[in-house]
Amino acid sequence: MSAHRNSAEHSPPRILILGAGGHGRVVLDILLHGGDREVVGFLDNNAEIHGRRVDGVPVLGGIDSLEKIAVRERVDGVIIAIGDNGVRRGLARTVQRLGIELITAVHPTAAIAHNASLGRNVVVAAGAVVCANCQVGDSVILNTGCIVDHQTMVGEGSHICPGVRIAGRVKVEPGVFVGIGATVVPKVTLGCEAIIGAGAVVLHDVPPMATVVGIPAKPIKRAVADEEIAAMFLPASVGQTA
Repeated sequence: MSAHRNSAEHSPPRILILGAGGHGRVVLDILLHGGDREVVGFLDNNAEIHGRRVDGVPVLGGIDSLEKIAVRERVDGVIIAIGDNGVRRGLARTVQRLGIELITAVHPTAAIAHNASLGRNVVVAAGAVVCANCQVGDSVILNTGCIVDHQTMVGEGSHICPGVRIAGRVKVEPGVFVGIGATVVPKVTLGCEAIIGAGAVVLHDVPPMATVVGIPAKPIKRAVADEEIAAMFLPASVGQTA
């Protein structure tokens, strides 16, 4: 469902970009290259740029004004251009609760296999390659020139940075950050919200919430224990005493 359905049959969908920083500029460029959508503006929480233009497109207000501006500007869809994985995932849920469509942006120079699948609110930047039978979840960033090889799964809200090479049958769990130029060998699992340092070469599974760097990649920050991860998903009252 969109906030507005264009009355003109052949009018391009009207799009808002959430986030007017560097990644917002990249997303705008992707949409302009596509040529089939009209970007009506940015929303950004930096009040200093409200009323200004970023690459020719107006910053219409803060993200908290999304619902009002979406109606006023007759918006058909939104894409979230914020690099922080947690913020991006949270905003995506907010947009969905408002009943506004989340769109995906794919640069025309990206190569997407015919049987690969992309979720909502996905950004695929220039020169990225997504190979056969890959599954890319919602709110993922596949940044400039990255390669995601066959049968790899990229979980919701992950960010695959420029120049990353992920081999076949890798499992990237939700919220993972893979730094610029990193390499991941086949059949490895990158645990939920793990961080892979720039240029790292990952030869083995990475635990959830671990940070690994180097060649070969080794942990520099203790991974959260299994019971701590489980506790994050329990209701607040569980385990508490009066």
